[in-house]
Amino acid sequence: MTDSQGSTRSRTAGAKRQRLMRAAAEVVHRQGAERTTIADIARVADVPVGNVYYYFKTKDELVAAALSEHARQLELLTDHLDRLPDSRERLKGLIEAWVGQRDLAARYGCPTGTLAVELDKRDEGGLDVEAGRVIRLLLTWVEHQFRELGQPEPDGLALTLVSAYQGMSLMANALRDPAVMDREGARLLAWLDSLEAA
Repeated sequence: MTDSQGSTRSRTAGAKRQRLMRAAAEVVHRQGAERTTIADIARVADVPVGNVYYYFKTKDELVAAALSEHARQLELLTDHLDRLPDSRERLKGLIEAWVGQRDLAARYGCPTGTLAVELDKRDEGGLDVEAGRVIRLLLTWVEHQFRELGQPEPDGLALTLVSAYQGMSLMANALRDPAVMDREGARLLAWLDSLEAA
């Protein structure tokens, strides 16, 4: 086998693994970790079930992969938002991104938040800690934005903002009402505008 063939095979394997991770994130968000089967994920990824085991030996490994995909999607979003000129605009962009997912939130809740709650009810595995790590990534990024704005207690403001998102996602889901995201998102944008620049 030539280096070129090995490189192509490696890229193909990497693409298939990434497809499985995206499918795991999507299916686990829609169905929850307990109701999701490896076959469900294979079907959405358009990969034969037997091939899934080459990449992920257990369903818990797929749930961990779903959390990794959530972290990757968060990183893509924050990298995009970091191109905005100032922290207030970045935070507003974050809120607008949340509101842009209103239909998904109304149907299934926050992808990471709902999974964190579900995984916390398990007795073993440590996946609940991993879900908390993904949420902490968001908190850290938001805290950095408030710190750049010169706000006192940026960690507390970050917790307030991320908690508001979790709350509005939960209420939109419980009420099956995407408009909750619109209304609460508008309140959060107004709150950001009300904060004095340092």
